[in-house]
Amino acid sequence: MDMNASSSGVENAPDFPELPSYADGRGVRSGVDLRVLRYFLAVADEGNITWAAELLQISQPTLSRQLKGLEDALGVTLFHRGPHQISLTPEGRLLRERAQELVQLAGKMEREVRELHGSLSGTIAISCAETHSMDWLARCIAAFRQRYPEVEFEMRTCTADVTGDRLEQGLTDLGLVTEPLDVSKYDYLRTHIDDRWGILMRPDDPLSTLNEVRPEDLAGRALILPFREEVRGELVSWMGGSLRAVSTAGLCDLSINVMAMVRGGVGLAMSFGLGVPDDLCFKPLSPVLESGGAVIWKRGRTLTPAAAAFVEFLRTEGQRIAR
Repeated sequence: MDMNASSSGVENAPDFPELPSYADGRGVRSGVDLRVLRYFLAVADEGNITWAAELLQISQPTLSRQLKGLEDALGVTLFHRGPHQISLTPEGRLLRERAQELVQLAGKMEREVRELHGSLSGTIAISCAETHSMDWLARCIAAFRQRYPEVEFEMRTCTADVTGDRLEQGLTDLGLVTEPLDVSKYDYLRTHIDDRWGILMRPDDPLSTLNEVRPEDLAGRALILPFREEVRGELVSWMGGSLRAVSTAGLCDLSINVMAMVRGGVGLAMSFGLGVPDDLCFKPLSPVLESGGAVIWKRGRTLTPAAAAFVEFLRTEGQRIAR
């Protein structure tokens, strides 16, 4: 899979002009304060300056001045101000997205610097695909925390494209992804666990009587396909190189949404069959089509002490943990 990061901005949001700076009391120019960005995020989340001021434990006039100063510095209007509520302008929505990334990255940086001293502690951020490899990774995490109980894990469910984006931005330490996988930018450890592809359907579907589903069984059917283009390519190859015999009903990434679409009658879904509920049915593909898993991290980037220790744990002891 090509893990080139994909941009994720706000649709039709205008670009900011070159970022101006505040002037402090000594006339020295300085960058936009992270503290002010946190204020902005609080107001954006609350939708009300008074409520945000109470949350931040500062006065409303002080908060209003900080927001006005931020707007003046950026040369844009960030809020539509109503009598009781405020909402974000397109510029405000874009700033909110970028500010969340910056504040999260700043907090991560502070934790990493502190982790260089003292016993192993801190947070390991992992962006995870929906895969059977997660069961093994969870057991590895439990065993690792028995040795290092002060280490916490932050888990996010992401497609491989989003995981690559987060690795590039430094917002996650590790990724758990499935093949096809382009490892040119990443170091990796294979999980040696394969996810078998199959068809998710309603139990009253005619295909539910089959033990396995072959390409010809899908002729004329509507399919819900994975969002990743590279994965769709693998499935097209399994179908014989073309999807002409079927119709594409939609693309979907998270399994809970896939299940809802199948349950609602949108179509059959090609999936790994993770956590299939009683009101749905999963049948594996034949010929067998499988995707392997891997734990990846950004090549050339220094891992935090906690993340480096966890990678070494996976490398040396992960093989002994039951899959």
